Amino acid sequence: MKLESIYKQFYNKLIIATSIFVIFLSFIFYFYTKSTIYENIHKDMLYDAKQIINKKLKVNESIQNKNVSIKLVENFKLKTFSFINYEDTKNSFIKLLYPYDKKNNLFLEITRNINYEVELLYSIIFRNLFILAIPGFLLMLVFSLFLSRSLLKPIININKKLSNMDENSLSKIDKKDLPIEFHALTDSINSLTNRIETNVKFKKELFIGAAHELKTPLAVMKLKNEVTLRKKREISDYEDTLKLTIKSINDMNVMISSILDIGRAEGAQFEKTSYIDIIEYTKNKVNDYRLLSAQKSIILTFFSNVTTYKLNIQVTLYHQILQNFVQNAIKFTDENKSIEIRVRKTQNEFILSVIDEGVGIQEEVDLFAPFKRIGNKSGVGLGLFLAKNAADALRADISIKNRDDNKSGCIAKLVLYNTSEDTI
Repeated sequence: MKLESIYKQFYNKLIIATSIFVIFLSFIFYFYTKSTIYENIHKDMLYDAKQIINKKLKVNESIQNKNVSIKLVENFKLKTFSFINYEDTKNSFIKLLYPYDKKNNLFLEITRNINYEVELLYSIIFRNLFILAIPGFLLMLVFSLFLSRSLLKPIININKKLSNMDENSLSKIDKKDLPIEFHALTDSINSLTNRIETNVKFKKELFIGAAHELKTPLAVMKLKNEVTLRKKREISDYEDTLKLTIKSINDMNVMISSILDIGRAEGAQFEKTSYIDIIEYTKNKVNDYRLLSAQKSIILTFFSNVTTYKLNIQVTLYHQILQNFVQNAIKFTDENKSIEIRVRKTQNEFILSVIDEGVGIQEEVDLFAPFKRIGNKSGVGLGLFLAKNAADALRADISIKNRDDNKSGCIAKLVLYNTSEDTI
């Protein structure tokens, strides 16, 4: 089935709606006019009946003029006056039976020819009404065309703006000139383009950084091996060169594994959601991480403002974020200190916070970009980049900042929005 453009659909529906409205309004006006004319005729006939009721008429005696005939008739069924509409071959009439002598069941019968009124109603009002409806209908067509273009103009402008975008020319849509109904759509599009822009930027940095990170150890290995092979050396010199080569290879393996993790993380974005108790899930994972924190005698504590909370979520993505937060906290926290994992449920948000007592961060550095490292700790610098990608896939916000309670350390936070499941 071939679908018409939204402009044609809207225009056609508006034409149909306005046509029905014009026809309906015309019929209402016609029947209202007819009712008014007949009501005035009835009033005139009742007035005439009251005026001539004192005249002495005999049964079947008739008084006639051009359009009205009056006579007395017997009627044993009626108790009050009654109007009767009828027609013969060429004429239309209204008959009034009005009580004249109730004791003898005599009624005043007034018959009025209403050809003129019928002609006026049908030939003038009805015909002229539809003649006037034709220019009205044409006017509605023009108005429908104008209105449909006006209402669809914001969509057309947004469509043009999007069609001119690519990964190298992403720009925000200005919503100040758009109707308020389009502001939510504009915000969503701007948020999406911002995510695409950030993702493209980080992917470029990732490729450049990966090339640099792999090129440096390769250059060191090549130079060290060339120098070693220039002349005969002691066995210990060859062993040192081999050890350096093995160390460089191990470092590159870690780098390659981290890059492969990015591919697996992007695959996890297509994972189906699972209905889990996220409080219980987080608590179990924290218990697993206690084995890692125990190696540095770090106390790992868990807090929650609800005992259970079930929702649909991509578990792998959530686990990537939680794992990165906790592993970083353990890595940068000294021995015999503590780390807090807190979850909090509000009406529309689920918030995960990991609070450590480490060295803190430089907040002006974008730690979510690839290959960004803190201090002199070992690592590739892709953990928070992976966590940011996972948070974007969950349509969540992720942040890391220094503590504001006069203690050393930082707070890593994940915020999931529009959560609506019941809590206990």
